[in-house]
Formats: sequence, C-alpha cells, structure tokens
Amino acid sequence: MNSKKVATIYGINGPVIYLKGKTGFKMSEMVHVGPQRLVGEVISLDKDRTTVQVYEETSGLRPGETVEATGAAISVTLAPGILNNIFDGIERPLERIAESGGAFITRGVSVDALDRKKLWDTHITVKTGDLVRGGTIIAEVPETSAIVHKCMVPPNVEGTVVETVADGQYTIEDTIVTIELADGTRRELSMTQHWPIRVPRPVSQRYPASVPLITGQRILDTMFPIAKGGTAAIPGGFGTGKTMTQHQIAKWADADIIVYIGCGERGNEMTQVLEEFGELVDPRNGNPLMDRTVLIANTSNMPVAAREASIYTGLTLAEYYRDMGYDVAIMADSTSRWAEALRELSGRLEEMPAEEGFPAYLASRLSAFYERAGMMQTLNGATGSVSIIGAVSPQGGDFSEPVTQNTKRFVRCFWGLDKSLAYSRHFPAIHWLTSYSEYLTDLSGWYTDHVSPKFVDYRNRLMALLNQESSLMEIVKLIGGDVLPDDQKLVLEIAKVIRLGFLQQNAFHKEDTCVSLEKQFKMMDVILYLYKQSRKLVAMGMPMSVLKAEGIFEKVIAIKYDVPNDNLQMLDLYKKDIDDFYNRVLEKNG
Repeated sequence: MNSKKVATIYGINGPVIYLKGKTGFKMSEMVHVGPQRLVGEVISLDKDRTTVQVYEETSGLRPGETVEATGAAISVTLAPGILNNIFDGIERPLERIAESGGAFITRGVSVDALDRKKLWDTHITVKTGDLVRGGTIIAEVPETSAIVHKCMVPPNVEGTVVETVADGQYTIEDTIVTIELADGTRRELSMTQHWPIRVPRPVSQRYPASVPLITGQRILDTMFPIAKGGTAAIPGGFGTGKTMTQHQIAKWADADIIVYIGCGERGNEMTQVLEEFGELVDPRNGNPLMDRTVLIANTSNMPVAAREASIYTGLTLAEYYRDMGYDVAIMADSTSRWAEALRELSGRLEEMPAEEGFPAYLASRLSAFYERAGMMQTLNGATGSVSIIGAVSPQGGDFSEPVTQNTKRFVRCFWGLDKSLAYSRHFPAIHWLTSYSEYLTDLSGWYTDHVSPKFVDYRNRLMALLNQESSLMEIVKLIGGDVLPDDQKLVLEIAKVIRLGFLQQNAFHKEDTCVSLEKQFKMMDVILYLYKQSRKLVAMGMPMSVLKAEGIFEKVIAIKYDVPNDNLQMLDLYKKDIDDFYNRVLEKNG
C-alpha cells in the first residue's frame, strides 16, 4: 500500500497551484505535480486550502490532476561531484538533462543531481572505536585537481565507529563507515548528505571580520575592501560592468571555491559566462578554474519559482564546502532578478504589495540571504568562510529603488557602479564617492601586520585628494580651471594620477589584471611622494604648467603597465625619478 499523501488540483495561476481540502501536507514540503511529476514546494497552508509553487512550466496542467507529497523539504544532494559542474536552480545538472532531453530543459525531467555510478578514490580517516559527531571528517576524496572533498558526518548525528571499509574506489552511495548511535541502533554513512536549502547549516561559532578577501583589484583591496565572510553589493545599470567585476573577483580572489549563481540573467549572457569560465585558467596551479567552481544557471526564460530557489541552492552548496574548512566566495548575479521573482509570485498569491509592487517581506528575505555569510568555526573545529557578492540591477540605474536600498541595509560593502565612468571607458566603473566599506576599521590591523603600518593612512590620503577634486570640479564647471591657484591645480592633477594610474585597471593586461597588495602599497607611496615633492615646488612659486611640461605625471600613471608584478624593486627607482624631476625644475627655474 502506498502511504504517500495525495491531493487534487482545483486551481492554477501560473506557477502557483491550489489544492482543496485537508491535504495533510507540511509547510516547505517538496511535492510532485501532475502526470509529469513536476517539482513543487508547499508555500502556504490553511484548513481547507494548500498552496504550492511549481519550479517548472505549468502549461497543460488542469484541475483534477493529482499532487503527491514526498515527505521531505526541497533539498540538495551534497557529495563529491559538485565542483566542475553546471546546475539549474534546483540542482539538476544541465549536461545530464541535455543528454536525456536535448538543448532545452523538458518538463518533468528526472535526473540525479550527482553521478551515482562514478567511482571515487577514497581515503578513510576514522577507525573502529572512534567517537564521531556532526562535522567529523570520515573520508577524503580528491574531487578535482584543486580540491580535496572531505566527507563528513551529517550534523545532529553522533555515535561510535563500529565498521569501516578499506581505502579504495567507491561510489557516493556506498556505505563507507557504520556507526552505533547512543540508543544502540546502527547507522550506515556514505559520502552523500541531503540538506534543505532554506535551512542554514549549523556551525560552532561566528568570528568577527578580521582578514580581507584579496581580489587583486586595487579599488576593492585598497579603497573599499571586503572581509572573508563579508557581504558586498555591486549595484549598477545595464552595461556598467557588474558581471565583468564579478568575473575578475571569481578569477583572482584568494577564495578556495567559487559558487557563481546566474539568477534570471539573459540566456546569451549566461552562455557567455559558462563558455568563459570553461576557458579560464586557475592562476594558482594552471589547471582549469572550473576545478574549483560550481555554476548555477537559471536564465530569465526559466520558471520564476526556480529562480527564487537558485539563490538558496548556491548558498547551501557554499556552506557545505565552508564546513570542510574552505573559504568560499558566492557571486550572485543578480539579486534584482531574484526580487522580481518574489514580486511575481507575491502578485499571484494576491499578497498586499509594498513599495514598487515588491512584497512586504523583501527586506527580511534579503537579510536572511546575506546573514548566511560569515567566517565560522565549523562543527569539526576548522575555520571556513562564505563571502557573498551580490550584483544588483536597478532599473534605469536608480539606486533609490527598493532592492538597492534594502540591500544597502544588510551589506557592509557597497561598490556603486557609475554609468558615466563606464561610458568613458573607466573600468572597474566603481565610483569612489558613492561607494563605501565598513570593513576598513576591522581590517586595519591585518593591513598593518601584513602589508605596512602606513597602508590605511595612505589610502585615506588618496580618498581625501579625490574628495577635494570633487569639490574643486564644481568650481571648474562654473568658472573654468584657469582661475584656480596652483596648489589647487596640483590637487586636480594628482587626483587624475590616482584615477587613471591607480583606480582604473585593465582586466586584459597581464601586469594589470591582478595586482598584489605590496604593489598596491608601493604605487600609493610613489603617488603621494610625487604630490609631496610637487607641493614643495608649488609652495616656492613654480607654476603648474612648468611641472606638467616635465611629463612626470604621465610616467607615474603608467606604473601599472611598466612595472612587472615580479619586479617590484623597480618602483623604488620612481622616487629617484621624482627627485630628479624636482631638481630639474629647481635648476631651470631657480
């Protein structure tokens, strides 16, 4: 006899279906809808009506068809095989779907999330008699050339090892360790865990932000740093470079694993991302970058409910690798499309709309998403982190719209992209006056210990010059630059050096695409030394036209290209060039 609960459809509204009567279903339970067994989730229950959101196209469904409960929440399968893979929003591998159903995802397609037949080289790390609990590593598997997968005891399980297999090749479903629980029952453990996507995985302790996520991008690392386990938003209109900035971070950040969630983006853009990631070479070891990357592709033509789930799927995969002790960086592109999916579903559920039609719970959903970031002590005592970098696509580039404003409340790093910078080919187009990072004070101790005690002071001096330039440009726009005194003209010239020589970065130049913190510091040192020496000359009455004629400002701008990353001693010679320039001007005009 089949004990599974079954109910009958009586209403369909796009991806939302209604079931009449007492169904006995549970909240957030996964269900199979109709004869094609479409995947759905229970989102609302009352005494005589159950509401289900379906993660697949519902056209062709009709009232009277059955819905069957599974008894479990929407979950992801966690085991070796996640990395170097491309999933849809509910962890179905796109390659396997293509093999069975062609280029387009057919409805009701049922494929295993991970390969259940593949044999993995397995090294067992526990022995008979060991006491194990949630998070204890029971086996290690080289998942790719870059990452060792650490198979763990599921959270909330504790017992004594009574049997293990020998090291060798096993599938993800083979029993590798058997434990005896406190009540005397035995439990067989394989490499596989299942975890509900909406429930954060447990940890022992959350650490405060103290270590930067180094990206190799100067405007991020120096001006607006993000911590490991931190949160950042990249808001910007169409064409301002959100995806490119995330690509650069994914390629160069010192995270162990990258989870890229393409949420509601255009299909051709997602295809480009998939192709580019497939070709990228990991700068750490020369292997393909995909060896430590997982992609979740949920394009704008896929059902909106699956778009809403894709964010949580990616987050749960990231938390799983964090529990092994890895630093994981999530690129969510873009949370605006996710919020639009919430808005559409909310409208179909006839909920009371809030600002711009978004549901009233938009803020709480965003906060719950970003709250799952952090640097944690895992259940097995290791330290791991999940950093979340979410792109926001405000319509018309308007930062006052609800998604950007609510995201600002929950992230501590805001990298505001500017349309005018992008159109003038200044990339990354992150505007230094609208962006901020609240991690700067938390990380200042790390910069002092690992780079230089002067690092934060130099950064603040560059920001002060850029702010001065901004106020001076208001005067220049009104009455022209010729009326400014020479000391103010010098500020404008040095700010130009900072903008073009330091903040602007060429992703396609081999010396400039990724820059170490040591080089970033030395570049700041050279720029500020040039400002100091030039100010002395201006104070002596030297006109700015004489200083500019020497070409030293252009030479300092070109440091980023002219100094190889493996020969930073060359930067020390620039100070000598600046001294020569200083002496030359004095001789000629003394």
